[in-house]
Amino acid sequence: MNSEAFSRMVGRRTVRDVSGEEHARVRAMMMQFLKLDAIKRHVAGMDAEVRRHLDADWHGRGTVAVMPSMKALTFDVMSTVLFGMGRDSAVRRELSAEFQQLVQGIWAVPLDLPFTRFSRCLAASRRGRRAVAGVIAERRAKLERGESSPADDIVTHMLAKGLPDEEITDNVMFLMVAAHDTTAALITFLLRHLDANKDAYAKVLEEQQEIARSKKSGEALSWEDLGRMRYTWAAAMETLRMVPPPFSMLRRALDDVEYGGYLIPKGWQVMYVTNMTHWDPAIFPRPGQFDPARFQDPSAIPPYGFVPFGGGARICPGNEFARVETLVAVHHIVTRFRWRLAAGCDGSFSRYPMPYPSQGLLIDIEPIDDANH
Repeated sequence: MNSEAFSRMVGRRTVRDVSGEEHARVRAMMMQFLKLDAIKRHVAGMDAEVRRHLDADWHGRGTVAVMPSMKALTFDVMSTVLFGMGRDSAVRRELSAEFQQLVQGIWAVPLDLPFTRFSRCLAASRRGRRAVAGVIAERRAKLERGESSPADDIVTHMLAKGLPDEEITDNVMFLMVAAHDTTAALITFLLRHLDANKDAYAKVLEEQQEIARSKKSGEALSWEDLGRMRYTWAAAMETLRMVPPPFSMLRRALDDVEYGGYLIPKGWQVMYVTNMTHWDPAIFPRPGQFDPARFQDPSAIPPYGFVPFGGGARICPGNEFARVETLVAVHHIVTRFRWRLAAGCDGSFSRYPMPYPSQGLLIDIEPIDDANH
């Protein structure tokens, strides 16, 4: 990721960029909204968004490009659950258009010259920030009138915690990026691996069908249902091991650091690459083999050997949100559809630097009896 491009697109006061006490303060504020008790309240909302999306974008179709579909789904879930914007929200539609343009610039060379991609994306970022500023003003007015609660959405939560408007805007933009591409990539590549590994697919299908049989027609998934999806999440973890959405991250040394006999001077950027441990046969034997059983006992994995969400004090605050969103989506996909790679789609992918499958992972789908949905 181009750090300068990211900062100019998203902002410089995000939980990603601040450090020390300021980082601890912003992170603690986010974790309070994204903690387990809060996420539990949103399972039904995620369930409704997934059902609606599959009805609109998958039902009645013979072929689907999974990655674009999952990007649209994760944006909808994020808009509803994190930001409290309903489907009829004009701001939601505006942000969707600007966001699709903005994220392309995060990976671009940061040259703000006319007619460059970066320039167009920077303009989209400015328009998106104005839209977010409007949301902040509207939520502040509702909060002051006593018409809302900090638990309603993360913008109101940050207002109640006293964050300045610019800092709220930066962190909203950051969350939109962090909650969008990464989870969409996870769901997409999980479907790709299940297509190629029939034994794993059969186990996921059996687990999800058992849960579906326990539900009444149209009944939303519950927190307890997600706890029964142990093999499905193990398959998702194995997908993250093999194809981590961000394959590397940059960190700046705050002081001189000596490591392995080398001196890393203060101020230098340090890049860690997830595949160095994810594909290390000393940690994960036969690393090229898709084997969800590796993650059925997470305690067997050494500390910092598996870091798709980062680690330590900067581990992703939204990892539980991503887990719930992934499990809800996979449940409805595998219980409602069968799929196989479409003719001409070989399942290969490239990075820019996020993984993106050939043809968006084009699959042929057929419905399963979905009377329960």
